[in-house]
Amino acid sequence: MGIRILVIEDDEEIADFVVRGLREEGYTVEHARDGETGWHALGAGEWDLVLLDWWLPGLDGLTLLRRYRQGQGEAPVLFLTARDAVSDRVRGLDGGADDYLCKPFDYEELLARVRALTRRRERAGGTMLAHADVRIDLATHRAERAGRRLDLTAKEQALLVFFLRHPDQVLSRTRIYEHVWDERYDGLSNTLEFHVMELRKKLEAHGPRLIHTLRGRGYRFGERAE
Repeated sequence: MGIRILVIEDDEEIADFVVRGLREEGYTVEHARDGETGWHALGAGEWDLVLLDWWLPGLDGLTLLRRYRQGQGEAPVLFLTARDAVSDRVRGLDGGADDYLCKPFDYEELLARVRALTRRRERAGGTMLAHADVRIDLATHRAERAGRRLDLTAKEQALLVFFLRHPDQVLSRTRIYEHVWDERYDGLSNTLEFHVMELRKKLEAHGPRLIHTLRGRGYRFGERAE
C-alpha cells in the first residue's frame, strides 16, 4: 500500500492532475471533493500526508485543519491554495499546516515538497520495511536485495511495499490489485501478472525466488511457497 496521501480539493481539474500524478509515482491516493467529505476521510484512515485546499464547499480548509489538529491529528498537511498573501501564509502555518504552496504551481515542485514531508514523517515513525534480504526505505524509495540496489518502476515498488507489509501470507490477485492499483479487479487484465513477473526477475537477479505463485489462490512473498 505504501505511503497514503489524502487530497482534499474541490477543483476537479487540479484534483485529477494531482491524483493521477501521485499515483504514477507509486503513492496510494484518495480524493475528497469538499470540506465535510474531507473531514470524514481524515477520521476514517491513517494518512502519511494531506494536501488541502483553503477554499472548499461547506467546511473551509483552515477550519478543517484547525479541527484536525485539535483532535490530535498528526499527519503533515500541505496547503494548496490561490491565497498568496503573506498574511494568509502565516495564518495557514499558524493554523497547523506544515507547508504552503500557492496556485498555480509547478508539479515538480509539488512532488519535491511531497517527498520532503513524507521523508520527515517516515523518519519520525520508521522508514524501513524488510523481509529476508530485501529492504525498502519508504522515505528515499531506495529498494535493495542482498545489499544491491533494485531499479524498480513506481508500480513495482508499490507491489514490493505491499508484499513486504504482508510477508508469508497468501495474497489473492484481487486484494493485491485493488490495493496497489486502487481500482476494482475485473479478473481479466494481465497487468498484475506482468508487473509481478518483472519484479520477480529483478529480485531473482540477486537471490532465490521470493514471490511464489499459488495456483487458484494468488501469491505468497517469502522464502518458501508454503
